Amino acid sequence: MDVITLILQSEAYKVSGINNSTDMMSSIEQFKPDLIILDIMLLDGDGRELLKQIRSDSKIQHIAVLMISARYTSENIEHGEYIPNGFLAKPFDIDELLDKIEGILSGKQY
Repeated sequence: MDVITLILQSEAYKVSGINNSTDMMSSIEQFKPDLIILDIMLLDGDGRELLKQIRSDSKIQHIAVLMISARYTSENIEHGEYIPNGFLAKPFDIDELLDKIEGILSGKQY
């Protein structure tokens, strides 16, 4: 996630990088982001479980989520009951990432 953080900061986005699921929920409530880029495979958890927590919390369920994964593609991803606003398979092109972010922030669903 560090490379993504640097890229987004260079594009003038205000970014907070979080590397573990333990701190994520409290950090989201504190930072109040417009968009969360969430990897499915985290060091200490499953991003889909965090998506479930986000969508189940009335204070933050409105926040857009872009899920990314090196293991899954848009054809074989299994989100379960909770659907992110977009999905991007790794490796991805930086322009593709920026296009998805802009699209999601403008209300598009991918």
